[in-house]
Amino acid sequence: MDKFFDFGLTAQLLGLPFVQTALLAAAVLGLVAGVLGPLIVTRRMSFAVHGTAELAFTGAAGALLLGVGVEFGALAGAVIAALLLGLLGGRESDRDSVIGAILSFGLGLGVLFLWFYPGRAANKFGILVGQIVSIETTNLIVLVIAALVVLAVLAFIYRPLLFASVDPHVAAARGVPARTLSVVFAVLVGVATALGVQIVGALLVVAMMVTPAAAAARLTASPWKATVLAVVFAETAALGGIVLSLAPGAPVSAFVTAIAFTIYLVCRLVAYLRDRAARVTEDSPAVAPAAP
Repeated sequence: MDKFFDFGLTAQLLGLPFVQTALLAAAVLGLVAGVLGPLIVTRRMSFAVHGTAELAFTGAAGALLLGVGVEFGALAGAVIAALLLGLLGGRESDRDSVIGAILSFGLGLGVLFLWFYPGRAANKFGILVGQIVSIETTNLIVLVIAALVVLAVLAFIYRPLLFASVDPHVAAARGVPARTLSVVFAVLVGVATALGVQIVGALLVVAMMVTPAAAAARLTASPWKATVLAVVFAETAALGGIVLSLAPGAPVSAFVTAIAFTIYLVCRLVAYLRDRAARVTEDSPAVAPAAP
């Protein structure tokens, strides 16, 4: 247990270049995940993120097998998944079944790619649960460029996308291209999901994309406040998870998901206590003024 709290070793490891690169990558991922997260929650796309992550895993496993950069394979797989989800899952009644079909196909194909891969088992394991030692300067540059593209496109479509997410029927009646926006947003989510594969792994990237936003939604109904809180929560989980994983040398994803889930539970508790206090105030009888 002492190795989990070896602050001296943690401080020493924080000075290493690859750890600093991983922290910068995690900060970028936290920003993108925090900005996209509230829209994912509002549009009820949590399951879609999981399905996209499975094809990001497939692409990463294929890239590993071919000797290509894992980040490029994950990006290609996630974008393909997002396009399939956006095009095939247009009707809400079909969405879950489409996601399930894509998810199972991606997972099975990814496992096959890993079975063919002759290299170290650590590389296979890293795709699933994250491996910060694999994040190099080249990976960081690709991640930053992809994140800037995602944020720029999101800024351009944010207002109509938010309108279509909150009230899709009224938005459609006013001519908002909801179907096109859904496909574009699905691609943005796919790119963001691919960014998290090397940090938290394909299996648990949903913890970064959904949990901070779900926690923020418990505290506020304002889209802007929820976005700010989601960014703070995502950054805390990503950066805190890396720092806590350094001394024991454990997978980053275990700590990232633990921090994110703890924040979610705290936010639920705060929301419960706030709502309970509001009910007590509403139910308490008004006190009549004292007679002179």
